[in-house]
Order: sequence, then structure tokens, then C-alpha cells
Amino acid sequence: MSKIIHRNFIGPPDPSFYKDPFKIEAMHRASLNSMLRDAGVMYGDVVIMADADEIPSQHTMKLLQWCDEIPSVMHLELRHYLYSFEFPVDYSSWRASAHLVRSSTRYRHSRQTDYLLADAGWHCSFCFRTLEEFVFKMKAYSHADRVTSSKFLDYSRIQKIICNGDDLFDMLPEEYSFRDLMKKMGSVPKSASAVYLPSYLIKNADRFRFLLPGGCLRTDRPRQ
Repeated sequence: MSKIIHRNFIGPPDPSFYKDPFKIEAMHRASLNSMLRDAGVMYGDVVIMADADEIPSQHTMKLLQWCDEIPSVMHLELRHYLYSFEFPVDYSSWRASAHLVRSSTRYRHSRQTDYLLADAGWHCSFCFRTLEEFVFKMKAYSHADRVTSSKFLDYSRIQKIICNGDDLFDMLPEEYSFRDLMKKMGSVPKSASAVYLPSYLIKNADRFRFLLPGGCLRTDRPRQ
């Protein structure tokens, strides 16, 4: 906890700015540059730039720490999961990145290089403990316009979707080719395997039952 640097984001006073959620998201990300400076990172340090649900593995962290002459910028290929580690989607997650700090280092969450470290961790989308948290994100994140009906926020509907591996917004898969689109039509296939999952998750299986195969049932609200 002592290592966490917390900063309140203060947006521009113009109310029209807040009509575009992606402008807000971009400004949030840009504000992280000043936080990097405040964190005291130094030339040559390795900084991981990732969203909270993009989790590098311990092996990746040790490799970046121990290996010499790693690329100055390198993307991390993460195994993509949906709702829990019961639903592996693919290896399409690549936006997380590792940076050797230079004077030009800036926070980015987009393509910066062709270097990609394979099988570097996990990206678990919408992996929440409670149905309340699902509804909060659906209404609050940049794609909130996908909630085109109030029925999308119904707890019983969300619970059924979580257990089936279906899409929360009744959307087709996001792909660049018709062939890849057809491959992902329908529900995400379930996996009963616990191989190569985060070791902390396995050691604390009782606490994180909702993230493991067979644990799709969620609670309405957080435990008090």
C-alpha cells in the first residue's frame, strides 16, 4: 500500500468535453505521465504500462529484471479471458507494454513497436466478484453506449451470460476479417483447466472461487 501513488484527476471546466468518453479516457491516460515522474522512476528502470485487468506473470517480471539488452519498448502478449479463468478467449491482448525508461518515455496504451513477448501473463475482462460491479462498469466505461436497453443491466440476465460465456451487450465479436469473426461466433468455450493460472489465485482458491472454473455464480453485492 505504501508504494501506491494516488492522484485525483481534475478535468476541464467545459461541460461539453464530457460528452465524448474517449476524450476523457485519453486525458486520464495522459495525466499518468506526471505520475510517472512523481513515482521517482529513473533512467534504465523497467516500467510496465497496463490496465488493471492486464496482469504480467511472475516469470515475465523476473525475465525483465534479470535479462540484459531487452528492447527499450516491448509489448506483452497476454492470454485473454472473459468473466473468469473459465473462459479463455484467445491471445489477442497486446496493448500492455514494458519500457526501459528514457527521457522520451511517455504513458501509452497503443501500438508502439513490433516487439512482442509471448505468453507474458493474463488479461481478464469483466472479472468481477459481484453483479453490482458488472453493472457499474457497463454504465461507466468508455463503451457505455453499448447499453442500448435497461434489460441489459438486469442481474438475472447478467448472471446467465456470465455462466454461458455470452456477450453482455448482444454484440458480434470484434474482428478484422470475416473468417476470424466466424471463428468466434457464439459462446466462449469453457475450460476446466487450472494450468498456468496465477499462482496466488490457486493458493487462495477459496477466496477467488468466482474466478476459477465452475465458480460462475456471483453475489448481488460485496460482502460487508
